[in-house]
Amino acid sequence: MRILLVEDDALLADGLARALSHSGYVVELAGDGKSADSWIEGGTFDLVILDLGLPGLDGSEVLQRLRGRRQKIPVLVLSAREGLEERVRLLDLGADDYLVKPVALAELEARVRALIRRGQGTPDPAIRLGRLTLDTVGKRAWLDGEALDLTAREWAALEFLAQRVNRIVNKDQIMQALYSWEDEITPNAVEKFISRLRGKLEPAGIVIRTVRGLGYYLEKPPDARD
Repeated sequence: MRILLVEDDALLADGLARALSHSGYVVELAGDGKSADSWIEGGTFDLVILDLGLPGLDGSEVLQRLRGRRQKIPVLVLSAREGLEERVRLLDLGADDYLVKPVALAELEARVRALIRRGQGTPDPAIRLGRLTLDTVGKRAWLDGEALDLTAREWAALEFLAQRVNRIVNKDQIMQALYSWEDEITPNAVEKFISRLRGKLEPAGIVIRTVRGLGYYLEKPPDARD
């Protein structure tokens, strides 16, 4: 899951980014409104955490531009502005949630999980695909009730594919979902993750298909529920 954190307080941004990264999210940072707008317009994110008092371009303007482009990315406003009228205004502009600073980290992470599930159209944190079960909150997976031994990157790749079952995703999309733009990554690394996942999943009938020239998709098992 990829999050854009828009915050001009470098110390706060670093602390939040570290906490979210520790929870398994890929976090990109933007310190001003104009760079945030560019990131949002050109990137693929599962959530935007947006401060309001930003240099260059106010957070509410960033939000308006995002919604003006009809982008459906969930937006969590994180601001020191606590007035009721301000919260109502931002929600009316298209924010999905609003938290007032200072915020408890546990509550922030709970709101993040809820918004990402809502944005993915998966209110249930569990994904069940035949003999495979994923807990998207606990970031664990089981085959026939037995825990799967996955690295953090393998988990992220599996979650990304499972949330898009039967939909082709290309290597660039997987790379964006698994890595921050500062990380060095090649398409060969994606191939290695997919190969390792196949080895762990296919004995249980969970198949990752390659569509030559297009990408990969996780095939919905015949006994999976709709």
